Amino acid sequence: MTQDVFVLWNQCAAILRDNLTATVYKMWFASLQAVDYTDDVLVLRVKSQFVAEYIEENYIDLLSRVIWRVFGEKTRLEYRVLVDSTSGAVATYPSEQRTVNPLSQQTSAAALNTQWDARLNTKENFSTFIKGESNKLAYAAGMAIAAEPGKTIFNPLFIYGGSGVGKTHLANAIGNEILTINPKAKVLYVSANTFKLQYQEAAQKNCIPDFLAFYQQVDVLIIDDIQFFAGLKGTQDTFFHIFNYLHQSRKQLILTSDRSPLQLRDVEERLLTRFKWGLSVEIQRPEYDLRRNILLSRVHRDGLQLSDEVVEYIARHACDNIRDIEGVLASLMAYSTLMNRDVDLNLTQEVVARLVKVQPKEVMAEDVIGAVCEHLNLTEKAVLGQSRQREVVRARQLVMYLLKRLTTRSLSEIGAAVGHRSHATVIHTLNTVSDQLEYDRVLKHDVALLEEALTR
Repeated sequence: MTQDVFVLWNQCAAILRDNLTATVYKMWFASLQAVDYTDDVLVLRVKSQFVAEYIEENYIDLLSRVIWRVFGEKTRLEYRVLVDSTSGAVATYPSEQRTVNPLSQQTSAAALNTQWDARLNTKENFSTFIKGESNKLAYAAGMAIAAEPGKTIFNPLFIYGGSGVGKTHLANAIGNEILTINPKAKVLYVSANTFKLQYQEAAQKNCIPDFLAFYQQVDVLIIDDIQFFAGLKGTQDTFFHIFNYLHQSRKQLILTSDRSPLQLRDVEERLLTRFKWGLSVEIQRPEYDLRRNILLSRVHRDGLQLSDEVVEYIARHACDNIRDIEGVLASLMAYSTLMNRDVDLNLTQEVVARLVKVQPKEVMAEDVIGAVCEHLNLTEKAVLGQSRQREVVRARQLVMYLLKRLTTRSLSEIGAAVGHRSHATVIHTLNTVSDQLEYDRVLKHDVALLEEALTR
C-alpha cells in the first residue's frame, strides 16, 4: 500500500469532520483506518462488526459520496474487522453502497441540469438594480462575483442593511447574472427560514446525509436573512458543515442580513468567524439622488405620468427604504383610478402621510454634539477627543446613539463625525447604549430630553 492511500483517506476524514458533528465523528469515524486500496477496492479497518454495520445503516450514503469524490467514482468499499486478537484473524465485509453514485455521468447529472430550480426572482437583475452612493460597493462586489463566482476574495459575500434597501434584489441579480454567463451553474437561492424548515424535516426523517449531499452539489448558494438562524443550534451546526464544504470546494456563498456579523446575536462564534472571511458590505438607506432615480425608473417602467414636484416630494419624504417608494407609487395609482383624481401634489401628500413617516428637517451632527455638550456641561473638544473620563465617555456614547436614531448617517459617517472613531467602535457603542437603556433611568431621561430638543 502506498503513502498516497493515507493522504487520500486523510482528505476523506477531513470532509467527514466538516459534515458531521464532533461527537458523531469521534464515535464512529475517528478510528477508521485505510489499510489497502487495490483494483478500485478501498479497505477500511474498523474496531468491530457492530461499527461497520452501524455506519452501513446510518452513514453509508455520506461515506460513499466522500470516497467517490476523493478516490474516484469506481471505488468500492470493504471493511476489515479483527475477529480473533490471539491469532490475528480478520474478516472482510463488503459495503452495500446503496446510494447511486452522484458523480456518474450515466446517472443523474443530465437530469440535475434539466430539473435544477435556482429559485431566483428573474425580475431582480442588474438591469433593474439602480446604483447609488449607498450601494455602489455592494454592486461592484456583486458584479465581480458574477463574472468569477468562487474565485474572488469576496467569498463569502455578506450583504447587510435595513429592510427594503435592496439586499435581496442584489443577491438575486448576482445569481441571475451567473446563470446568464453559465446556464449550467447550479445556483440556489433560499431564505434562512426555508433552510431551517428543510433541515427540521430532514432531521425528523433521519435523512441529514441526503440533505447535506443536496447542498454540497450547489455551485452558488444564496441564503437570505441569515439573522433568522439565531438560536437554532441544529440548523447552525448543519449550515456550518455545508459552508465549510462549499468554501473548501471554491463554491460561492452569498449571505444577506439586516445587521452586520458583529451585531448578530445567538449565532455560534465559529460561524461568525467564517462570515467575515470574505467581504462584509453594508447597503445603507438610499440617499436622495438614488431615491429619485429609483422613482423615475419605476415611473418609466410602468408608463406613469408624474410631475417633477410630485417626484421630488416622494423622493424627499419616502426616505427609509425602496419599498416605501414602491408602496407610495402603487397607492397613488390606486387612489387616482378608484377616486378619479389627478396625481397632483395634494393627493401625493395625503398618500405619503398614510404610508410613511414624514421626516422632519435633517438633524446635523454639529447640532447633536452641541446639544449633548450643553446638556452635560462639557466641551466639544473633550467629547471628540481621547479622554476616558466616565462623564466624557457617556457624552460620546450619547452623541453616537442620537446620530444613529435621528439621522440617516452610516456607521462609518457617525464614527467620522465623533472624533474619527472606527466602524467597530460605533457598533460597540450602539449596543452598549441600547443595553443600558433597559435599566438606566437617568440615561433614558437624557435621551428623551435631547431627542425632543433636537427634533422640535
